Amino acid sequence: MKRVDLIKKLGAAAAKADKEFVLLREGGSHSIFRCGGQKIVIPRHREINEHTARGIMSDLDDQLGEDWWK
Repeated sequence: MKRVDLIKKLGAAAAKADKEFVLLREGGSHSIFRCGGQKIVIPRHREINEHTARGIMSDLDDQLGEDWWK
């Protein structure tokens, strides 16, 4: 999955759930975002492995609802 597509998907889902999705800081190899009250780490690669993307999306189940990404 492309990194920009993942970020757009997370942002749209957060907006739908009425949660704030903001970039906190850029690291050397990762970006740190906040969705609601939870911080998530997204690698700074053009392509993100599908398993990694699913893990990131499933980490946000508490904020965006159970299995929101399926």
